Amino acid sequence: MGHRRTHAPKHGSLAYLPRKRAKRLLARIRYWPKIAAGTPRFLGFMGYKAGMTYVFTIEDRKRSPNYGKEVMRPATIIEAPPMLVCAVRAYTKNAYGLQTITEAWMKDPPEELERVFTLPENFNMEKNLKKIEENLDKITKIRVIAITQPKQTSVPKKKPDIAEIEVGGGTIQQQFEYAKNLLGKTVNPVEIFKEGQYVDVIAVSTGKGFQGPVKRWGVTILQHKGRKTKRGIATLGPWNPHHVMYSIPRAGQMGFHQRTEYNKRILKIGNDGKEVTPKGGFIRYGIVRGPYILLDGSVPGPEKRPIKLRYPARPPKQAVEELPRITHISLESPQGK
Repeated sequence: MGHRRTHAPKHGSLAYLPRKRAKRLLARIRYWPKIAAGTPRFLGFMGYKAGMTYVFTIEDRKRSPNYGKEVMRPATIIEAPPMLVCAVRAYTKNAYGLQTITEAWMKDPPEELERVFTLPENFNMEKNLKKIEENLDKITKIRVIAITQPKQTSVPKKKPDIAEIEVGGGTIQQQFEYAKNLLGKTVNPVEIFKEGQYVDVIAVSTGKGFQGPVKRWGVTILQHKGRKTKRGIATLGPWNPHHVMYSIPRAGQMGFHQRTEYNKRILKIGNDGKEVTPKGGFIRYGIVRGPYILLDGSVPGPEKRPIKLRYPARPPKQAVEELPRITHISLESPQGK
């Protein structure tokens, strides 16, 4: 009997080529959606991945065969301490895209910010705020520069992560007033998101180093009597074209790529991390101390990775309106102790 071919398509999308390492650990958000909300609000937030658990919820999707029943779901806990709004930045738009008009920084930024970049001797906050106010007719976008507070988490670092977050909803004037009032203050996730809503998760995935084509692309391992190689590919392509095509599965970097996962549902936003910390803490993370966000499903990256959450770019058409009903959150030790 001859060898029977099995249907084994190549793993991994060619849309994500080249598969090279992300430039930096902190993901970059390239698109902010427009929201219909009448009042201004921040369109994003940042936290640190603590780990995963499972929860029992009442299925509330009407078209699901389990509607009304108790179902088990995997869930991710993101520790999200309050973010400090350090600056307001105004943009105008011209033929070359978005251009910064100016930015107004808070008077006394925290000492930890010195770990990110050298701070000027004095900040002329009033002058820059006045400049933004005078140019409101030219301004197309208002964004804030906010920093995380890792000292309030179990992440073993002092250096804050910095993020530029767009303000959405309302008019430019209202957005500016909203951002100006929060300058130098902290914002909690509960002020930005609500339970039951969908968010996009932007993060850098877990790095796996340099891997061969079997692990990286899922190609078939050749038979043991094959010549020269078993975990390689049988051919690098045809004689014509005279070069190795980009679609040929080759060895290379695997993981540590920036990825966006759309429409993750927020199951719970809480203030006391002890409600979700398992016995003995999360492996490789520890105890969740403060505010947290419980997301349905998984998110990219290992524990301690900074995770950016954003209002959904393409929200589901049939979003569930009612709040998620959680009947049980597992707090069992992940090590079975």
